[in-house]
Parts: sequence; structure tokens; C-alpha cells
Amino acid sequence: MRPVLAWAIVVLAVMAPGAAAPAVAGPSDDVAAATKAWTDRFSGHDLEGLLALYDRDAVFWGTSSQTLRDTPELIRDYFKGVPTSSMIVAVTDSRVRVLGNVAINTGYYTFTAMRDGKPDPRPARFSFTYRLRDGKWLIVDHHSSSVPAAAAPRAR
Repeated sequence: MRPVLAWAIVVLAVMAPGAAAPAVAGPSDDVAAATKAWTDRFSGHDLEGLLALYDRDAVFWGTSSQTLRDTPELIRDYFKGVPTSSMIVAVTDSRVRVLGNVAINTGYYTFTAMRDGKPDPRPARFSFTYRLRDGKWLIVDHHSSSVPAAAAPRAR
């Protein structure tokens, strides 16, 4: 058997149907990973790591802030308590849309702190807008707000 034919048979056997192909992440997966990095840094109480996820031009409406944070210094000020906080956050549902070099991830997350020895979950909504800069998805706009309480049923 010729050497070229032998190699072709080996290659075809490796690439046969059912053979595992390497997974390739797409932009949507990368944006979801950027959001996961945000929850990991927040829950890990890593202030510098969290701030590094924001673009230098980022704007942020915090869940508990009356101030629009539109400079790195103001965003740092909002998150200054992260290193000493017991709070963690987890995304419970989200929708990623990629529009070229801009992407949006919108959904729900829950902040949980321990109060009197018991978990105290606080559901919230988020929108992260990302810009792809130098191969990295960075947050350029972040809005977070508490989920409103359910309306009380009407009396009949």
C-alpha cells in the first residue's frame, strides 16, 4: 500500500462520522462567559478583577444607586464594599444577542447575602452591553434593578 493512501485511510478513520470534533465557542458563548466572569468576580469579592471587566467608557446604573456612574472612579466607588461583602450573585436566566462588535446580555440574577444566619436572596434584572475591544468583551453599559414585588391580588 502506498504511504499516501495509508495516511489517507488513517485520517478518514479519525474523522469518521461519530468521531468527536473539537468544540468551538462562538461570540454568544464568549459574551455569556464574560457575564459569568462578572458573577465570579463579584461572588469572589475580587474588586480589581470586577473593575477590569468594565470598559474605560462604561456607564453603570447600580441596583441600589441614585447616581449614574459614568467614570471608572464612580464605578469603583459603587463596588468599594465588594471585598468585605458576604454577598454572592448568580444568573438565573439570560438572553445574549451579538450585533457585530457589540453584544447585549439581558436577564435575571439573584444577589444573596447571609442575614441572621439565613440566606436572604434579592432577585434583580440586568442588562450588560459589551464592546469587543482588543479581542475581549468589555462592559460599556450595565443596568441593574430590583425585580418589583408581585402585585397583590385584587379583592372582588
